[in-house]
Amino acid sequence: MDNTEKINIIIADDHQMMIDGIRNMLLGTPQYHIIAEANNGQAAYEMIAERPDAFQLLLTDISMPLLSGTQLCKMVKEQFPAIQVLILSMYNNAVAIKEAILAEADGYILKNAGKEELLKALHRITDGGTYFADDIVPIIYKQYNQQKIQDEQLKELTEREKEILSLIVKEYTSDDIARQLFISKKTVDNHRQHLLEKTGCKSTVGLVKLAVKLGIG
Repeated sequence: MDNTEKINIIIADDHQMMIDGIRNMLLGTPQYHIIAEANNGQAAYEMIAERPDAFQLLLTDISMPLLSGTQLCKMVKEQFPAIQVLILSMYNNAVAIKEAILAEADGYILKNAGKEELLKALHRITDGGTYFADDIVPIIYKQYNQQKIQDEQLKELTEREKEILSLIVKEYTSDDIARQLFISKKTVDNHRQHLLEKTGCKSTVGLVKLAVKLGIG
């Protein structure tokens, strides 16, 4: 998108002070026009759904009443993909960032960002790119590496090991698993040991936690 074009913005945040602060930051930037604001995600969604062509950009908080920012982002991206979304949040933890990425947000910056970073994010996003704050990038990279390691661990497991792991998650004992799969308890214990070695887990509890992360169970 040509940044000389008029960009119509809707802001969703349950703190009016935050909305007013962004308005002040964007004073003197003629390409950006805040034409609507909402104090909860549901109200923002209804405004967008009523006239989606009116908005090019949504700025939204994550934690809001009725509909969270990530839920709002996901709905907007699914139904009105032409609208770009920048999430502004006080959270820089992995869970919040992962939710934003899964919701297909175009950018994510922290609420303590200054005017310079806000404008940088807006320019990048409205130019067809993405923008994630410098504080966020290492978290994204760490998540990617963790996911890559987990995917590799999953590939290492045989179908029998996955089957046994799913039963371990269900709190089956070695005797239970042996009866369920018509194998000996010794064979089950051998598989348990192989699972520990392949995954680097120290105990059954570790195996259960890993299985939950991998979606096994």
